[in-house]
Amino acid sequence: MRSSLLTATSLTLALLATPALAAPDTGETQFRAIYKELVETNTTVSTGSCTLAAERMAAHLKAAGYPDSQITLFSTPEHPKDGGLVTVLPGTSKTAKPILLLAHLDVVEAKRADWERDPFTLIEEGGYFYGRGTADDKAMAAIWVDTMVRLKAAKPLKRTVKLALTCGEETTWAFNGAQWLAQNKRALIDAEFALNEGGGGKTDGKGLSEGGHLVNQSIQVGEKAVQNYRFETRNPGGHSSIPVRDNAIYELADALGRLRDYDFPAELSDTTRTYFAKAGAARGGAMGQAMQALAANPIGSPAFAEAEKLVNTDRTYHSKLRTTCVATLLDGGHANNALPQRAGANVNCRIFPGHSVEEIQAALQKVVADPGVTVSLVPPQRPLAKAPALDPRIIGPMEKLSAQYFPGVPVVPDMSTGATDGIFLEAVGIPTYGVPGLWGNPDGNGVHGLNERIEVKSLLTGRAYLYDLVTAFAR
Repeated sequence: MRSSLLTATSLTLALLATPALAAPDTGETQFRAIYKELVETNTTVSTGSCTLAAERMAAHLKAAGYPDSQITLFSTPEHPKDGGLVTVLPGTSKTAKPILLLAHLDVVEAKRADWERDPFTLIEEGGYFYGRGTADDKAMAAIWVDTMVRLKAAKPLKRTVKLALTCGEETTWAFNGAQWLAQNKRALIDAEFALNEGGGGKTDGKGLSEGGHLVNQSIQVGEKAVQNYRFETRNPGGHSSIPVRDNAIYELADALGRLRDYDFPAELSDTTRTYFAKAGAARGGAMGQAMQALAANPIGSPAFAEAEKLVNTDRTYHSKLRTTCVATLLDGGHANNALPQRAGANVNCRIFPGHSVEEIQAALQKVVADPGVTVSLVPPQRPLAKAPALDPRIIGPMEKLSAQYFPGVPVVPDMSTGATDGIFLEAVGIPTYGVPGLWGNPDGNGVHGLNERIEVKSLLTGRAYLYDLVTAFAR
């Protein structure tokens, strides 16, 4: 989760700002129906079906007038339930490149016994929609379907607008529809740029329906690449009654200790430099000044090093400044009364844009500094993370529209320390941006956890904002 960008002093101005809600339109009832159907379609990897969700969304698009020639439902024989959908609304221009709207249909697992409400029944309560996927990412998926329906009935646009709804974003080991499209149907999704999840706003801790206020909106411009590595040690073992220092578990533990104590060097991209400058100015205080100093001074300079000491005390900012790797799983040994013959650990890395997985593998081997510890790649292998440009033709309309919808609320370009399917589009030359518009609370609104929810005002305002944004880009 992002840290609050504003101190109590500078927060005062932002608290005066509330979103300028668009006037209600007659399509809201239809939108709610699309959203409800999508949330109530189980799309977990264990028991759900993205293919069914895609087919149901295709039915809405066909009802809106899209012919079969403009709708592509796809899946593979090996993954029949992990299918997706691509829809194309042709523009009038033969030269303007299309834009692509991307969202994922799959959701994180949700056990009914753990939830207060049925995770696959959309429930509106206390100003929020509850259910698995209400925020991540079926809010955006439903908005994009609704946008395509509305655009079909509107005046023709200059640009072609494409929609891709895919499966597999929430699982690194399963079939990924965005990756499959990028590798197998590149022409179908070809676009000048794509709009995706990853951006959005944060409140001061309460939803707007609860008296809270927005403190920022962000535009995701780039993300880290996720890659897992395996640390492993091997040993002849022997009887536990005759222990020796040469122990596979001890050797692995020593290697993990060296990883714990290692910090990858700090680095900045155009996105993160702009982020620290703008977010630091908004935050103020000693931390805000240090953030601005990072943006203003060369890496390695005394001023940068001094500022980094303070900024590193914030775990989110620390992660934005570098590649990070952390041990997440352990295994080892084969019997209670035997010396271990093998010990292993999974190390999860979030790689700063521009570095290959092989480069980080080599760096980890140096950190381990022990030839008895192997460092290997754990499939699947992610592509190189490439940050798109801070293109004013793309960033500008987002900022302008945000000023209309969210007056007084700072808009900050940001690099995600997590991951989205945008990395697969970037790999084939389609710059991908996480859009503002929706918002959540600092506690994460239960995303990936229990009782996931999104504020009704966030969903409906985000719907209006994103429709206007797509129209602004395409007309």
